Amino acid sequence: MTLDDRGLTLAEVVAAAAISRIELVGLMIVVPISRYGLSEGNQLTTAPFLAEERLEHVRNAPWTSSPDNDCVGIGLMAAPTVPLTKICAHGTTKLVAGDVTFGDEPSVASPYTDYARTVRIQDCAAGPCTGITSAGMREVTVTVSYRPLTPTGVGASSKSVMLTMLVAQR
Repeated sequence: MTLDDRGLTLAEVVAAAAISRIELVGLMIVVPISRYGLSEGNQLTTAPFLAEERLEHVRNAPWTSSPDNDCVGIGLMAAPTVPLTKICAHGTTKLVAGDVTFGDEPSVASPYTDYARTVRIQDCAAGPCTGITSAGMREVTVTVSYRPLTPTGVGASSKSVMLTMLVAQR
């Protein structure tokens, strides 16, 4: 009988199984941490995307002096009082004081239901916007909030992304 024909002894099999078990436990510890990292990266890219999306909606809303058409409005209130499609769909419409076209979204539309979005629009004539005081400018601030995934589950506190831009009357 040669050395290659004898096979493995029970001790060698047990030692190999123990080493494999240690390696598998190490991998099982890494999987939840990796899942957390992937989820965090996804949320960190989705939140600014949702904020930029809303900024584009506000930027593209008509706000002209001739004809007098204001579909941007002032957004210091929580909920929209007038639907944007009704205001901007037909002809010129001027918002009245207190009308809000871009209201808070406690849950953004599917598939982003885990994100909340708020829009605040400040009239720069009422107070300085980033150092600018002008009746033809408005400062738009969009905040997107989400609860991040942690290695132990969904986090108790939320994280936010805030983007701000100035919009000029056209």
